[in-house]
Amino acid sequence: MKYIPTKVYAAVATLLRVGVVSAQSSVASSCSSTLSSAATPSVAPGYVARLVANGLTDPRGIKFDSEGALLVVESEKGITALTLEDAGGGCISESSRKTVIADQDLNHGIEISEDGRTLYSSDPGKAYSWEYDPRTQKNTSEPRTLVTNMTNSDHTTRTLLLSRSAPGMLVITRGSTSNIDALASDIETGHSQIKAFNLNNMTGSYDFHNDGLLLGWGLRNDVGIAEEPSTGRIYSVENSVDDMMRNGQDIHQTNPAEELNFLGYLDGTSSSAQGRNFGYPECYTAWDPETIPDFNNEIGEQFLIGRTNDNRDDCMCSSEEREPPVLAFHPHMAPLDILFNEAGTAAWVTFHGSWNSEPPVGYKLSVIGFENGEPVEPSTSRTAAIDILSNADVASCNDEDCFRPVGLAWDSEGRLFMSSDTTGEIYVVMRADGSATSSAGSNATGTVPQGASGTASNTGSSSSSKSASATGVASATSMSALAVIFGILAYFV
Repeated sequence: MKYIPTKVYAAVATLLRVGVVSAQSSVASSCSSTLSSAATPSVAPGYVARLVANGLTDPRGIKFDSEGALLVVESEKGITALTLEDAGGGCISESSRKTVIADQDLNHGIEISEDGRTLYSSDPGKAYSWEYDPRTQKNTSEPRTLVTNMTNSDHTTRTLLLSRSAPGMLVITRGSTSNIDALASDIETGHSQIKAFNLNNMTGSYDFHNDGLLLGWGLRNDVGIAEEPSTGRIYSVENSVDDMMRNGQDIHQTNPAEELNFLGYLDGTSSSAQGRNFGYPECYTAWDPETIPDFNNEIGEQFLIGRTNDNRDDCMCSSEEREPPVLAFHPHMAPLDILFNEAGTAAWVTFHGSWNSEPPVGYKLSVIGFENGEPVEPSTSRTAAIDILSNADVASCNDEDCFRPVGLAWDSEGRLFMSSDTTGEIYVVMRADGSATSSAGSNATGTVPQGASGTASNTGSSSSSKSASATGVASATSMSALAVIFGILAYFV
């Protein structure tokens, strides 16, 4: 064995120390907050989730203003601004909370203009705007009523979307007035429709029934809506019907599917899908075709509700008659938001969770790969939505002791924020390696994992659980350091 100089010994010791410390900091980067989660999420490999805020009243839609405050719609309370503090290492906490608009009628929808100076929100019957100062977190005007005549029972949220491909166009979703709303069969009622309104040339309030550009009808309750940034394609996620019967047989456990729908464009690009009937309340999408009596088609195709006979059959629900979804999801998962990354390579979807499914389903955040403005997976896929954040024990979720995802928003660092209404919480979802969450779905290796596992870390715990992803990062760091050390020692042996 060769003589090993003292300096080499010192270098080896340093590498060992640096490698171990680096690994430990990757795994155990705890935060000093005192928050505690109402539920314990499981996180997919390569991701970390942390609790940012709690004690909110049914937080629904969320949006960042131009100064970095997170604006939260607290249902039946108003809009609240959360000022966030970033201590580094993914340790994000709430430093202050301020009421922006006190209005018990506001319940879900929120948007903010590109210049950050106009705030938008909605109640069950109307959409409004306010002048807004992000420096003081105050509205500086009385509300301006933009759209009226949207009131109905049951599905009362009115999601708002400002188009980037067609500036000044405001998209509004309106659901059905009951589980199976017969009025939605009449296009003149305005029920179960999505419309866009031009704010650039308005002289007074619009009437939802009579005004606006129709993007689609026969959409039972499409709460989440988003514009794919690379093409301007408009997508929505639909909550389909409950307690489904077909030819006298109960098929509601596995049918009909929730949906991802393509609604066309707002920039003048032509599309055959735009303005079409998407099926409801007559036609629904198959998730488990084998359990549907007298149905010979496949997943993603539509079938007729109720009883079929010589005058009524599934031909009424063909793609020639109704616009089919581009993707189907497991029934009753209740998708409530969809948000694209800037590259248009991934769509994130919150699944609020079931109330009438046994076992419970949903209660999670998932990501869908996109390419050239369309989902990577075909319409017949069952695996297009990949779970990133889920409840550790979904079987107990009907007891409301689980987080229930609702709204999504990107911050300026590409980190994904998510609200949970039943637990009154805000989470942030980050990449374990420090890269932007918004990189998911790109050509970067490993940005879309195969499914959720491990446990989310909690900003309120100094001994927070380590996710499987963090363990992998730590192992890689340790192995790299050891490889260098063994190489040095081998030279002297």
